[in-house]
Amino acid sequence: MKKGRLELAAILLLASVGSSHAQSTTVIETTGVAPPDEVVTYVQRERVPSVRVDGDIRAGFAVPDTVEIRTIPRYQQYGYAVINERRVIIEPGTRKVIRVLD
Repeated sequence: MKKGRLELAAILLLASVGSSHAQSTTVIETTGVAPPDEVVTYVQRERVPSVRVDGDIRAGFAVPDTVEIRTIPRYQQYGYAVINERRVIIEPGTRKVIRVLD
């Protein structure tokens, strides 16, 4: 009985690991703020040039004034940019990164 359960657990674990490799986008939550899925999808599909910025691009990172924050239609409370080849969702009022998409 225990052997059967262990085998089932191993199969389920391998299946979950295999399916995670099939995904092409990794989302890293960076703050407690979770933008709607439509915002994430929009940012993922837009093609904009990356800008180079010094620093660790993560939650709370203040985006310099030299970086253009692009708008997201119907979601003015969110903006985005591609910084150091990483797509980030930004709170325009504070210019702080709230989510990083890899």
